[in-house]
Amino acid sequence: MSKIFFDGIEIEYICKPNLKHSYISISKDAKIVVKTPKVTKRFVDNLLVEKKTWIKKQLLKLEQNKAIEINLEDEVLLFGKVYSIDSNEVKILKDLLKMVKKPTKENLLKCYDYFYKLFAQDYLTSRLEYFSNMMGLKYSEIRYKKLKSRWGSCSSKKVITLNTQLLKVDKELIDYVVVHELSHLVFMNHSKEFHNLVENYLPNSKDKRKRLNGFSLI
Repeated sequence: MSKIFFDGIEIEYICKPNLKHSYISISKDAKIVVKTPKVTKRFVDNLLVEKKTWIKKQLLKLEQNKAIEINLEDEVLLFGKVYSIDSNEVKILKDLLKMVKKPTKENLLKCYDYFYKLFAQDYLTSRLEYFSNMMGLKYSEIRYKKLKSRWGSCSSKKVITLNTQLLKVDKELIDYVVVHELSHLVFMNHSKEFHNLVENYLPNSKDKRKRLNGFSLI
């Protein structure tokens, strides 16, 4: 593996003679990796020139969807905005932080996770009740968990699980996830009928889904 520079961008290059095609991947931290069966610099340069527009577009998306950073013990991310822990909206977090005996990063993050879970039990429950009544759908149970790879789920037993990290995104995106999971009570798939049902209660749902997919789960 070697590093090359193209248009001011550092790129990792890997040559694998057994490959049938060339590949370009871009990670969430904007790391670009090129894998090709060829070894000549001219071949790689031509490939990058051909894919330049696509690369720039992907990097722009990553920049636009860059995770919002906060200062632990001073700020909290809620509904897509950064609040001071002195704000009335998040007063309970300040009280929780005061109870932390050893303010290590791990302990502070656990405190934040507990705050999100408490907030979720109130806010997310109210949104789930609102849309379940609107849609005429009943779930059997609601659970709240910190998940790493999904925003929510709905089981065949009508148990809906929502990611407590949802409290970090815009309210309209939270509503999208709630309606999405409720719609699985009718369709346990992602068929056209399923998406039509979601769209019926949340117009422009496709755009909301794209925005949500661009948000990094932490």
